[in-house]
Amino acid sequence: MLFGQDRNQLRAVYVEAWKEYRQGKPLNPLQIQIVAVIRQHPEYQGLLENSDQALGRDYLPENGETNPFLHMGMHLALQDQVSTDRPAGIRALYERLQAGTTDSHTLQHKLMECLAEMIWQAQREGELPDEQRYLDCIGNLAGNGRIAH
Repeated sequence: MLFGQDRNQLRAVYVEAWKEYRQGKPLNPLQIQIVAVIRQHPEYQGLLENSDQALGRDYLPENGETNPFLHMGMHLALQDQVSTDRPAGIRALYERLQAGTTDSHTLQHKLMECLAEMIWQAQREGELPDEQRYLDCIGNLAGNGRIAH
């Protein structure tokens, strides 16, 4: 595993990447990806500038809270899936959908909904994620007008 199971260790990677970016330091390739996601989410930047708050907080969906680290991590996971074409076919679907929109950030959010659904279904059913269901969800996005232009 890249970061291990420790959530604070994982969160610290985001905090450190943002700090180094703000200080104008050179970034490694992963930090460049992380900073690009953070720049798209100004609502999370203040949190990342307060490492005590960023590292220790629980985000509870039952309280209507979104976990910013999970959200940004899903952006990174989706980008990795597209760049490696895993599951096979996601790159072509993404490129087709991207050609039909001027808002790639909103597009990523829609695909992340499919990713979250796949993960939730797998956890609920106690099975491996259903990649075909995931790809079908993504493929259906263009046909039902769910992507903003």
